[in-house]
Amino acid sequence: MVSAVAPPAPKEVPSEYSWDEKGPPREAKWWYSTFHTVTAMVGAGVLSLPYAMAYLGWGPGTIVMVISWCITLNTMWQMIQLHECVPGVRFDHYYDLGRHAFGPKLGPWIVIPQQLIVQVGCDIVYMVTGGKCLKKFMEIACTNCTRIRQSYWICIFGSTHFFLSQLPNFNSVSGVSLAAAIMSLSYSTIAWVGSLTHGQVENVSYAYKKTSGADYIFRVFNALGQISFAYAGHAVVLEIQATVPSTPEKPSRVPMWKGAVWAYFINAICYFPVAFIGYWAFGQDVADNVLVALERPSWLIAAANLMVVIHVIGSYQVYAMPVFDMLETAIVKKLNFPPGIALRIVVRSAYVAFTLFIGVTFPFFGDLLGFFGGFGFAPTSYFLPSIIWLVLKKPRRFSSSWFINWACIYIGLFIMLSSTIGGFRNIIADSSSYEFYT
Repeated sequence: MVSAVAPPAPKEVPSEYSWDEKGPPREAKWWYSTFHTVTAMVGAGVLSLPYAMAYLGWGPGTIVMVISWCITLNTMWQMIQLHECVPGVRFDHYYDLGRHAFGPKLGPWIVIPQQLIVQVGCDIVYMVTGGKCLKKFMEIACTNCTRIRQSYWICIFGSTHFFLSQLPNFNSVSGVSLAAAIMSLSYSTIAWVGSLTHGQVENVSYAYKKTSGADYIFRVFNALGQISFAYAGHAVVLEIQATVPSTPEKPSRVPMWKGAVWAYFINAICYFPVAFIGYWAFGQDVADNVLVALERPSWLIAAANLMVVIHVIGSYQVYAMPVFDMLETAIVKKLNFPPGIALRIVVRSAYVAFTLFIGVTFPFFGDLLGFFGGFGFAPTSYFLPSIIWLVLKKPRRFSSSWFINWACIYIGLFIMLSSTIGGFRNIIADSSSYEFYT
């Protein structure tokens, strides 16, 4: 009698960056992927979507919002499917998938710079955003308190990450990530419900902003960058999926996709109401942060700012975890540094200190991100997954899959180039107002 041999469970892909033989803990439930993805994707940038609508207008703005949602949902599905596209192997990192698709030499050079732009860039922005919102919360909650500089608030916010960053992996920050996801849904709801309750301002206008033709085009390009920034979660999707268990009978793509669908549902009920109702209420004069226009009731605005603080605490950790892993494994492999608590404390504290220093020194880093982010956000979320899909899956020429992927590539390239140009133009135009260590 010959017994059937079960196929082996998928394992981590062999990689020059992998030093832990056990690999990442694979104990996460499908809903872990939901709130990790929500935390990574639904950032404080959602509050600037009405401002982007003011430059795009109702028609083009709605089309860009819907197309971006559909494209990135499709590329999210592709990433999830490609995680185990080789039988018995799991691509736990974006750069591992890049090495498989483009080769061991070219792959990391294509993927790693773009991924680091997204992850490190977001962490620096979250340092600044957390400090600003913490400052705003205290100014509303304690009107008689002595005012201190924004730089100090950024340092106060950043100090929490010296402790949270010592948590070892994604599973250990699940509680923080869940709280962050709840907060993102909460302050988004406050933003659109507050705008709806406020109603339309007197003589509201939906005409395009009055400015020179050239300046307007560049501002439109920057608005596209703001929308692409809102879909930056793909840079960590494989690392999130790596925490989900997988067997031949139930591969990780099944629970991961279920979690991603719920995440995109939450994404939709955050993004679309804020963008459309905020623009409906304030028209072309909407502020770049819609909460600024909602001055009453003050306790609710204070609560919303505190929610943003809690959310960006979780978002910082979600984006930092893959960077920690990359830095620690590189040091172990290249410098023969023994893995352990000492390595974790040194590397992670140094990274937090670096992002804190940049955030305090350049509090206008969000403007710079419009320029640098064009190289990272659009590729990782809009078209790099489609390129990898064409390389690995090779869909039949002129099939629906072939057309969809090439459409994603061309749209993503346009967004990348336009947001980069728009961001660079804004840096030049606004450079006179930049202040260091504010």
